[in-house]
Amino acid sequence: MVAKRKQKQRIILPPELPPEVSEDEIEVSDEDRDFVDQNREYAGFLSTLDTQSITKHVTRVADVKEDALEALYEKRLKRKSLHKEKEDPGVQVDRVDALPVKTLDGQLYYRTATKASKASENDPTEEEASGAADKSIVKLTKAERRAKLKKSKKEAKKQGKEAEPEVEQTPQEAVLAEVKEDLTTEEAFESKKNKLAELGIALLADPASNIKSLKEILQICKDNNHAIVKLGLLSLLAVFKDLIPGYRIRLPTEKELEMKVSKDVKKMRLYESTLLSVYKAYLQKLAALEKQSSFQHVAFRCICTLLDAAPHFNYRESLLGVVIRNIGSPDDVVRKLCCSSIKSLFTNEGKHGGEATVEAVRLIADHVKAHNCQLHPDSVEVFLSLSFDEDLGRAARNDEKHKPQSKKSKKKKHYEEARQLKENDKKRSRQELLTKTREEVAADYKAVALAPDVMERRGMQTEALSAVFETYFRILKHTMQSSASRSEANASLSTGATEPHPLLAPCLKGLGKFSHLIDMDFMGDLINYLKKLASGGSDSENTSKCLTVSERLRCCIVAFKVMKSNLDALNVDLQDFFVQLYNIILEYRPGRDQGEVLAEALKIMLCEDRQHDMQKAAAFVKRLATFSLCSGSAESMAALVTLKHLLLKNVKCRNLLENDAGGGSVSGSVAKYHPYASDPNLSGALASVLWELNLLTQHYHPAVSSMASSISSMNTAHNQVYLSTISPQQAFTDFSLERPESFKPPSDIKKSNNKRKRGSDPSVSAVIEPSADTTSIDEDDVRKKLSAHFMLLRDIKENQRLRAELDGTTSSIQLYEEYKQQKKKAKKPKMKKSRTLLTVK
Repeated sequence: MVAKRKQKQRIILPPELPPEVSEDEIEVSDEDRDFVDQNREYAGFLSTLDTQSITKHVTRVADVKEDALEALYEKRLKRKSLHKEKEDPGVQVDRVDALPVKTLDGQLYYRTATKASKASENDPTEEEASGAADKSIVKLTKAERRAKLKKSKKEAKKQGKEAEPEVEQTPQEAVLAEVKEDLTTEEAFESKKNKLAELGIALLADPASNIKSLKEILQICKDNNHAIVKLGLLSLLAVFKDLIPGYRIRLPTEKELEMKVSKDVKKMRLYESTLLSVYKAYLQKLAALEKQSSFQHVAFRCICTLLDAAPHFNYRESLLGVVIRNIGSPDDVVRKLCCSSIKSLFTNEGKHGGEATVEAVRLIADHVKAHNCQLHPDSVEVFLSLSFDEDLGRAARNDEKHKPQSKKSKKKKHYEEARQLKENDKKRSRQELLTKTREEVAADYKAVALAPDVMERRGMQTEALSAVFETYFRILKHTMQSSASRSEANASLSTGATEPHPLLAPCLKGLGKFSHLIDMDFMGDLINYLKKLASGGSDSENTSKCLTVSERLRCCIVAFKVMKSNLDALNVDLQDFFVQLYNIILEYRPGRDQGEVLAEALKIMLCEDRQHDMQKAAAFVKRLATFSLCSGSAESMAALVTLKHLLLKNVKCRNLLENDAGGGSVSGSVAKYHPYASDPNLSGALASVLWELNLLTQHYHPAVSSMASSISSMNTAHNQVYLSTISPQQAFTDFSLERPESFKPPSDIKKSNNKRKRGSDPSVSAVIEPSADTTSIDEDDVRKKLSAHFMLLRDIKENQRLRAELDGTTSSIQLYEEYKQQKKKAKKPKMKKSRTLLTVK
C-alpha cells in the first residue's frame, strides 16, 4: 500500500510546449535547405518522421478545456502543499524531470522543497534560485507565459542583452558593412554640402537677418572631413567678398553702448560686430591651416583673394604679414599666389588709397633685411609693378593756383575791401557772407572728393620710393661685400663655391626702371658701385668669378640708363663700362649666359650712344666680327646688326672692308692689331681687315650669310649714312633657336641672291621674305625607310638574344663533356688496380 501511495504521489508532467509562433513568422533560409539537400544521409530521418503522432502526443490534453486543465493543476498543487505540511521530508521528485545543481565546490545535488526553504533562510539569493526552480517544475498558464515574455522583452530593451558569442562575419557581410559605411559618409557629405549652400544663399539674399549663419559655416569648417573643411573655407571666402563693406568697421565704445539708440542702429551694430568677429576668427583659422600641408594651398588662396578684394578692410596688417612672409616660399604655387596678390595691390591703389602699398613695401624691405638678401628673385621683382607719379610737383603747383587763397591773403583782401566799403555796411556784410560760404563749400568738396590729396599722395609715394631704394642699395652692398670676401678667399684658395646673388638681377632691373627718380646725392655712389661690380678695378678676375656674365652686363646697362635719364645734371665718364663690355663679349657662352641681356647691352651702349671714337668703334667692329664666328645664329645676327650700325655711323671705319696687303688704309696711333688687348683704344683694330665676313657669307643660316654679304658690299662713300631698320634685341628674338620656324634653309642660295632688288636691304628681305624653295618630302618614302630601320634594329636585337642563348648552351655542353672525360679518367685507375689484384691472387 505504501508503494502504491508513493507511486500516486509522483507526478509525471508533460514536456513544455514551445512558444507559440505563427506560420508566417517561420522562415527557412536557403542555407538550411542547401545543408539538408547536401546531407540527406544524416538528415533523411526528418522526411520519415510521423508528425501526426508527435502532435497527438504533445497535444494529448487538447480535448480538455483550458479552464478545467488549470483547475486540475491547482488541485494538485493544493494537495502537494498539504502533504508538505504533514510530512517534514521534502516532496520526492523524479530525477528525470529535474536537473541537478552544481555548487561552487563542484558538488552536484538535486534540489527539494525543504532544502530550498532552509537555504532561503540563510541566503536570500538562494531563495530566488529556489523560486525559479519551483516555477520551472510547475507549468505556467498561457496568460502567465505571455506576461513573462513581454516583461523579459521590456527588460532586454531597457538594460540591453548580454554580449552574445561573436560570430565570424562572412566576406559578403564585411563588404556589405563597408558599403553601408561609405553610403552613410556620402550621405553625410552631401547633407553638409547642401547645408553650406543653403546658408550661403540665405546670407547673400538677406545678410542683415541671417548674419548669424556665418558662425554656423565657421563651425562646419572644424569638421574632420578635409573636403568639407575646404568647401567651408571657400564658401566663407565667397560670402566675405560679397559682404565686406567699402569702409573699415569701428566697434562702438562703452560710452556709445550705454547711450539709447534706435532699432536700426542696434541692428547695424549687431551686424557689423558679428561680421567683424567671424572675419577675425576666419583669419585665425586660415593662419593655423596654412602651416598644414593638406590645407596650405587652399588657405593661401583664401588669404591672397581676401587681400586682393578688400585691402581697405580691418585686419589688413595680418593678411599682409602672412603674404609677405611667404613671398619667397619654395612652393611654386604659394609663391605665385603671394606675388600676384602683392602686384595687384601695387597696381590697384584706388582700393586702398596707397596706404597698403607703403605697408607692403616696408614689410618687404624688412623681410629682405632679415634674410640677408638670400631670397627668391620674385620677392623683389614685385617692385617692378610699382608706379610713381612723375608730375606730382607740377600738379601741386598747378593746384596751388586754383586752390582757395590762404588765410593771410584772405585777411588782407578782406581788409582792403572793408576799407573801401566802410560807408556801406550792407555790402560789407554781404561780402563776408559770400567768403564764408565759399570756404565752407571748398572744405566740403575736399572732404567728399574721391581723389586723395596731392600732398598726402606725394608723401606716401616718397616713403615707398625710399623703402624701395633702401632695399636695392642693401642688395648692392651685400653683393659688394660677398664679392670682396670671395676674392680674398680665392687669393688664398684656388677653388671654392661662389655665394649666389639671387636678388641682384631684379635689383638691377628695378634700378634701371626707376633711375630717373634717384636723388642726385646718391647718383655718384651708385655709379661707383656699378663700376666695381662690372669691372672690379684691379682685381677683375676674382670679381668675374663671383658674378656671372649676365649680371656684369646688367650693371653696364643700369649705368647707361642712369646716365641717359640724368644727362643734363650728371657728367660721368663711362669709359670703364666700354672696356668691360669689350672684354665680356669674348667671355660670353651661348648655352650658359642670357643672350637677351647681351643684345640689350649692345643696343644701349653701342647703337643708342652718341658718336664713338674711331679707334674704339673699329675695336668693337673687329671684336663683334670675331664673336659672330663662334656663337649661335641669334647671337651672330645681333652682333652683325650692331656691327653694321657702327659702320654706318663711323664712315672711316669702313676702311676695314678693304683688302690691303698691309692692313687697313688708316692705321691710327697703333700700327699693329692686338687681338688680346683689354682696352679697345689700344687694340689697333684700324690696322686689321674684316676677313671674318668672308667666312660668315658661308654661314648655315641664310639670314646671317645675307647680312654678312650686305656688310661686305658696303663702300666708303659718305652718302650711305643711314641707320639699320632692325635692332640687336629684335634680331636676337627673331632668330632665337626657341622659334624653329625662323630657320628655313633655301634649296638654292644662288637663285635667291640673284632675285634681290637693288637698293633693298638684304638682311630685312631675308627676315621678312624667307626662301620659299623648300624640298618636298614624300611621307610614304619616309615611312618605308623608318619601318625598314626599325625592322633592322629588331632583327639585330633578336640575333643578339639568340647568340647569347647559343653561347650558353655550347658552354654547358662543353662543361658536360669535360665532366664525362674526368669521370672516365677516374674509372681507369680502378680497373688497373682490380687487374693487379687478380694477377697477385
